[in-house]
Amino acid sequence: MPMNASEAINFDTHKFVKHLTENGFTEQQAEVLAEEQVNLLNSNLATKANIEKTNAEIQSLRQETSANIQSLRQETNANIQSLRQETKLNIADLKAYIAESKTDLLKWMFIALAAQGGLIVTLIKLLP
Repeated sequence: MPMNASEAINFDTHKFVKHLTENGFTEQQAEVLAEEQVNLLNSNLATKANIEKTNAEIQSLRQETSANIQSLRQETNANIQSLRQETKLNIADLKAYIAESKTDLLKWMFIALAAQGGLIVTLIKLLP
């Protein structure tokens, strides 16, 4: 993000141009290079405002993430409670079914036992 003049870093272009011209560059070459160097610095360095904006965005994301995590925790806890209740009801239904099955089984066992007893008595009476 380019910086405006008030945000630019302190770069002494005059000293830079003077140093280049003393070392074989023409004044025009040194000035163009100095201008490009300033543009490069201004377009690639983060300013205090950039950093503050980024930090604010990070803080906002942290808060949003924290809120999302809290919401997911509450939703998960509610789901767990619901599943617990469902499981308890299913267990109660299963216990009732097992008790009913035991009663039916005992009833049929007594009927079968009575039928066998009647059959045995009948066979004894029929045999001389």
